[in-house]
Formats: sequence, C-alpha cells, structure tokens
Amino acid sequence: MQKIKAFIESEKGKDILIVIIVILVGLSSFELGRLSKGGESSGITIEYTDQAGNQSASVISALEHSNILQNDKMSKNNNSTSAGKNFFASSKGSKYYSLGCSAGKSLKQENRIYFATKEEAEKAGYELSSSCR
Repeated sequence: MQKIKAFIESEKGKDILIVIIVILVGLSSFELGRLSKGGESSGITIEYTDQAGNQSASVISALEHSNILQNDKMSKNNNSTSAGKNFFASSKGSKYYSLGCSAGKSLKQENRIYFATKEEAEKAGYELSSSCR
C-alpha cells in the first residue's frame, strides 16, 4: 500500500492519474451520448385525419392551379408585347438591349419597351448597352 501511495504522490504518478481521469471522463461522456440517442424516437410526427389530409391536398391543388393560370397569363402578355420585336429598353433608363442579351434580363417586364429595329430604339433616344455589343 505504501508503494502505491508513494507512486501516486510522486510527479509521475500524478501525471498518470490525470491522464486516466481524462480518458475515463471522455469514455463516459461518449457512452452517455450513445445512450441518449439509442431510443427509437425520430422526432415529432404530424398525422392528419382523412378529412384534414384531403382538405390540405385540395388547397395545395387550388394554389398550384392559380399559379399555373397566372404564369400562362404572364407569358401571353409577354408574347403579345414582344411579338416581332427584337430589342427592348427600360422605360426608366437610357440603354436598349437585344432579346438575346443577358444584361437586360434583370429589367422588370412592366418597365420594358419593345422595338422592332435598332433605328427605332435610337430614334426614341436610347443607345445600345455596352454589354450587348
């Protein structure tokens, strides 16, 4: 017993004891974490009755339908305004862009003015954007 007591009181013994304590604390923390995760619970589950499930599906269906109608309406408006037109400009700016130019894609549809030719756009006071040259 005295040999063990003398070893623990020495500097080398204290260092070994600290290392053993750190290892035991680490292992016990790891095991406690595994034990807390071991349950079969996968979180909160929301279950709907048949009536509520059907109602939410019909609401989603109605929203999708209105979005499709709105997108169709917008595409028809865009096609009717830009039919036969090769250039467009912002009603609030001074540059015009070709339909294939990516620089003008950020312009809102409601602010766009369409032109058939470059001359028509320049006659209206617009100049070609340097990004579209």
